[in-house]
Amino acid sequence: MYVIVGLGNPGRKYMHTRHNVGFDVVEVLSQKYDIPMHRLRGKAVVGEGVIRGQRVALCQPQTFMNLSGESVVQLVNWYKPEHDQLIVCYDDVDLPEGKLRFRPKGSAGTHNGMRNIIYLLGWDDFPRVRVGIGRPPEGWDMKDWVLAGYDTKELRQTMFDAYMGAADVVAELIANGVEPARQLVGKLNEGK
Repeated sequence: MYVIVGLGNPGRKYMHTRHNVGFDVVEVLSQKYDIPMHRLRGKAVVGEGVIRGQRVALCQPQTFMNLSGESVVQLVNWYKPEHDQLIVCYDDVDLPEGKLRFRPKGSAGTHNGMRNIIYLLGWDDFPRVRVGIGRPPEGWDMKDWVLAGYDTKELRQTMFDAYMGAADVVAELIANGVEPARQLVGKLNEGK
């Protein structure tokens, strides 16, 4: 069973902010594949269903971002996915807004939520799909930037398109594996 975790912060005040990219990608998957998200399990809101012939659990941890590992460890202990069946979606300040990146494994980089997950799991060989949110403009504090929303219609559309693309990458990974997912990211990023 695939466990797809979208990282974010719980609560209305954080909805659709840059740091909640993962939540938004999971929402797209939930709607696209008709998987209701209504169960509470492992400190997360969870929906179970099927994506492209594979059983999945869509998960939005309800711990705050920096404690995401607490939820992910409980979800992994419950669902017992293989390492390559845990897929984490999250924001990346080092990528331009709307650009995607896929890695089958690796370090946490500068992302505190991922650091916590890797530290508590004790392994990092799981796939991750990142959506670029860009770096803060001069004079902006990083915390304020990641907790801000998108201030123009054009940027909201760019990010929505990126969430749709990230959801497609997750589905491609589940259905066909690493190389087709990587190729899809390349196609989606053309012109960005």
